[in-house]
Amino acid sequence: MATFGRLRKQTGTPREDRAPAARPRRGFPWYLSLPVTLAAIVAVFLAGAQAGLFPSLPNPFAQRTVDRSQPVLLQSIQQMKRFTGAQGNFQVIVDLDHEAAFLPSQLLGHRTLYVAAGTVDAYVDLSGLDPSAITVSADRRTVAVTIPHAQLAPPSIDLNRSYVYLQQRGLFDRIGDFFGSNPGNQQQVEQLAVQKIGQAAQDTALVAKAEDSTRDMLSGLLRSTGFENVTVTLA
Repeated sequence: MATFGRLRKQTGTPREDRAPAARPRRGFPWYLSLPVTLAAIVAVFLAGAQAGLFPSLPNPFAQRTVDRSQPVLLQSIQQMKRFTGAQGNFQVIVDLDHEAAFLPSQLLGHRTLYVAAGTVDAYVDLSGLDPSAITVSADRRTVAVTIPHAQLAPPSIDLNRSYVYLQQRGLFDRIGDFFGSNPGNQQQVEQLAVQKIGQAAQDTALVAKAEDSTRDMLSGLLRSTGFENVTVTLA
């Protein structure tokens, strides 16, 4: 009996009858929880500032435009002695397509649709009038003036009314634009628009309108100075 009692005392309660001890839960490391908390606070603050919830605080995403242009330099002054008698307003759609010889346009090449608006002036140059071009009668009542033919001025593109309507670029062109811009393409379409507008102006009645306006202007001016009979002819 004594041996059985010692054996039972040593054996004790079976392992399956004892409840396992609860392990303490490991908390989030402080050196990781602190950056996460700060990031969450900053995110809430920036979202509120972006939504305008903090009107007294500046918006960190607000942008401003700073003009750092240099002062305008006057290069020359030219005295104009011509009368602009007519002006034509033009619009042209330039479709400029650069295609590769052996590659599809999806890989190499670019196409630009540019809507250009511009004006062309028609003028009469009065700076070269010879004294013999003006004939005045003895009684100063009749005058005859001979003027040169009208000319067309170079076209002028109105940038406020001109814009790029469509621009398609291949994959290689996009990669090239990522590393550097290509201002030459914009300049090329603008030069082509100027050329087309200039050619179209030659097929209009701008020159004739400018000559008629110049004759009317000179006739009215000379009559206002006392001449009764005024004749203005073209050279």
